[in-house]
Amino acid sequence: MTSPAMKFRDGCLQVVVWRNTSTSGQTYYSATPQRSYKQGDDTWRETDSLNVDDILQMAELLREAYAWIKNQKRADAKGRKESDQVTAK
Repeated sequence: MTSPAMKFRDGCLQVVVWRNTSTSGQTYYSATPQRSYKQGDDTWRETDSLNVDDILQMAELLREAYAWIKNQKRADAKGRKESDQVTAK
């Protein structure tokens, strides 16, 4: 199992960002929103279901994740361009 590229957390909410590689070798990112909660026996669980009070808080975490992914994609493109220039020489 791969480890997350980044995690954004606020209280019991988090967005986990994953870096993936397609079959053609291209890098892409995905994000998983999660809410942690305690089951009756004090066992921590995770769900993607949000309470109404969680929605705006999660929206802000998703906004942060989007900005981070956008910057990573720019860095990835810059790295590919520099690699291509070195290879072409």
